Amino acid sequence: MSNENFPALAVDSVLGSPHSETLGSEFLGFDRETATATMRFTVKKEMTTWRGGVQGGLVAGYLDDVMGYAYVAMTDGEQAPLNLEISMQLLGLLPLGATIIGKGKVIRGGRRVIFLEGELLSEDGQVLARATSTAIPTMRPSPTETGMGG
Repeated sequence: MSNENFPALAVDSVLGSPHSETLGSEFLGFDRETATATMRFTVKKEMTTWRGGVQGGLVAGYLDDVMGYAYVAMTDGEQAPLNLEISMQLLGLLPLGATIIGKGKVIRGGRRVIFLEGELLSEDGQVLARATSTAIPTMRPSPTETGMGG
């Protein structure tokens, strides 16, 4: 996996984004050749239901995060996708305390529409969830522009 030519701004924003702490996100890298981002998530108690696993809508948050950062990385931190639709399959429980590996890929990044896909895997490589997304490209706002940072 190669991180070369990936701006520090994009990596820093993953680690510093308000939602990243809730998700337990850690950016691992971006492979420019395959347009694939890799992230690691640690499942926190706040994300789980009484069944002991991540609530389904919150699973979509992990998938949205890794798919979105694939596009952010592909555009060198200049753009971010704005989702129009996400379709998700839940294939296994994401248990409390687990380390989850997310893979997000840009299938096509056009001027008017973006197609993304993502997977969440257990540490032993079992696919726990997958998703596809259709989005539109937007300029990536800064925390200062949104009033959420200095």
